[in-house]
Amino acid sequence: MEGVPEWPRPKSPEPPAGRAHRYFGWVGTVLPGVGLALLLALIGRAASHGIGVGLLGFAKSPVSDISLAVLLGLAIRNILGLPAVYEKGLKFCARTVLRGGIVLLGLRLSLVEAGQVGLTALPVILACIATALFFVTRINRALGLPPRLGSLIAVGTSICGVSAIAATAPVIDAEEDEVSYAVACITLFGLIALFIYPFVAHALFGAAPRLAGIFLGTAIHDTSQVAGAALMYRQQFQAPDALSAATVTKLVRNLCMATVIPFIGARYRRAGGPGGTPGVRLRLVEMVPLFVVAFLGAVVVRTVGDAGPMAFGLLPRDSWQAALAAAETVAAWCLGIAMASIGLGTGLDRIRRLGARPMSVGLLAALLVGGVSAALLSLYAALNVG
Repeated sequence: MEGVPEWPRPKSPEPPAGRAHRYFGWVGTVLPGVGLALLLALIGRAASHGIGVGLLGFAKSPVSDISLAVLLGLAIRNILGLPAVYEKGLKFCARTVLRGGIVLLGLRLSLVEAGQVGLTALPVILACIATALFFVTRINRALGLPPRLGSLIAVGTSICGVSAIAATAPVIDAEEDEVSYAVACITLFGLIALFIYPFVAHALFGAAPRLAGIFLGTAIHDTSQVAGAALMYRQQFQAPDALSAATVTKLVRNLCMATVIPFIGARYRRAGGPGGTPGVRLRLVEMVPLFVVAFLGAVVVRTVGDAGPMAFGLLPRDSWQAALAAAETVAAWCLGIAMASIGLGTGLDRIRRLGARPMSVGLLAALLVGGVSAALLSLYAALNVG
């Protein structure tokens, strides 16, 4: 354009290389994913109330906002497609936000309560792990699949889902497609359990919320799936004890990685394997996640805060109870956001490519672990009633 001077383009100063600048940039990369997950959690809650109360006329909606958020996320991911800009924030929600919510749940429990749940759950956990390691590997062999795939599905089903698979894979030199198949099995059957098992737990143990929580904590695979199912149970059946019991049970299962994974590695080497990748197989931070330690720290804080007429000798009892209630509300939102991100992060195309034989192993593993858990807890309930 003639007569219009060109707008000057000043040189951009070099960005500062300090920690604050890097953190500011990181916030920009996670905001899209976090915002989308939060939006789905809000829509799920509003839709749950609108359908259950406004449309169906119930006093409390029978439709879970958690399940709606997950289904919305699955639809967006697999129908519309999810742009890459959201991925980093969704990973942050699925890991850090989820773990933050679980740590806050520790404030609901005293050391005595956590210990009681852990002692009740431990025999069931050990039985489920032993069942999976013994039978799943043999089912896998009978179907002619690679032995390492069976081991990965067994530890993923019985211990701690994707985290256990990721920690075990380098120990046994698992190939990339074996890890992918195992993760797909855990994702598929864990999501199915997320929607179904809260109602199974209520049908079996509705009169004993703690046992219902232990069932959810032992029968469902991944930590995120357990948290989502237990939150659904709490909301649908007004049973906060089930959420606490499921959380403690799942974290005890997670701790079992510290012994089971070295055992699998040793068994693999005895069977003629090369012994895994050096320097990886015994990383303590992978086998004993730090958020488990933080959860125990929150339990200690609750125990100390409840002692005496004033919490920590500083807070009046009413203020302490209000703080605990606020922490529980924040925890529920953290779990809701995390579950929305799980739906958004689950692509079904990999599951469709899985094939019948690996899927059969995953299904049988899930049914075995769930069946053993239900049977042992039913026996425990019968003996205690008797």
